[in-house]
Amino acid sequence: MKANWRIAHGLFSFFLALFWLAPLAYAAPPTQEAVLAGGCFWCLEHDLGKLPGVVKAESGYSGGSLANPTYQQVSGEGTGHQEAVLVRFDPKRISYPALLRSYWRNVDPLDGKGQFCDRGDSYRPVIFFNSPQQRAAAEASLKAAAAELKRPEAAIRVEIKPLQRFWLGEGYHQNYADRNSVKYNYYRWACGRDRRLDSLWGNKARTGAAW
Repeated sequence: MKANWRIAHGLFSFFLALFWLAPLAYAAPPTQEAVLAGGCFWCLEHDLGKLPGVVKAESGYSGGSLANPTYQQVSGEGTGHQEAVLVRFDPKRISYPALLRSYWRNVDPLDGKGQFCDRGDSYRPVIFFNSPQQRAAAEASLKAAAAELKRPEAAIRVEIKPLQRFWLGEGYHQNYADRNSVKYNYYRWACGRDRRLDSLWGNKARTGAAW
């Protein structure tokens, strides 16, 4: 009897372990991250954050040497940072190259001195890569963007550089488009962002359609 009880107890423990461990085998795949700069981070966060497969987009700063910079410091053009967006995405739903296609269609690649009405180093367009694979994809996307715009690659002013650190921006910058829709929509219209995007990319502006 004792032997039978031990066998039954062992089987019960085995199946109980399977019950608790089974969800781990079907856990959601880990997300990946991309850091992209393209002018006003309110706009880029809004545009990339709504893409299917993007889990979260957050505004912040990257590219400079100053630790934990503030908005006032970055906008003062003395830190070397650009307004940037950290994009967390599910690679099973949207690939990094597909994310880059949407990025290009949301920036003016011919302007390396700012974006739209925002001028200065902090508004320059930059792709910050965090792996050799991201670097290769970014360089390939630059070639594709130049071909679509029928411009030489030398005319493309989007910098591709390694990511050193992303600093999260202040809370009042996060999800700004939804929390301050009237101010945001007026700013976007007054800055001429969409008019310029439409003139560059036509009906592919703000999309991630294939090259």
